[in-house]
Amino acid sequence: MPARGIHHLDLTVADVERSLAFYVAVLGPLGLVESERYPSYRGTEEVVYLEFGDELIGLRPADGGEHRYYDVGIEHIAFRVDTREEVEAAFERCRSTGAAIHFPPEPDRDVEDYYAFFAFDPDGIRVEVFSWDE
Repeated sequence: MPARGIHHLDLTVADVERSLAFYVAVLGPLGLVESERYPSYRGTEEVVYLEFGDELIGLRPADGGEHRYYDVGIEHIAFRVDTREEVEAAFERCRSTGAAIHFPPEPDRDVEDYYAFFAFDPDGIRVEVFSWDE
């Protein structure tokens, strides 16, 4: 039986509500919604799950430390949308949050019809929003 895909990915963040506000501001108009809140298996925290299409992203409080771009861990998270206009609108919402922009919306140099921007979430995790007319 072939794999069905990734169901969810949990991120540890410095401030769950701050991260929740960022992701909902940028991707909420494109369908990202808070799905559920669960007590964690540790019993000391709550995990907030965000639904985007068929996938979930969990936000849970970190025990400390900070994310560093290109250190061990997640390099970036990519969110696929339908159109370049949706990429542009998400970029404008991202800018309005004050997020650090890594690359503004632009066509990919290597992949035809791939259009994306990159920014950093409140914890420095790189986020991509892209459209791709495969």
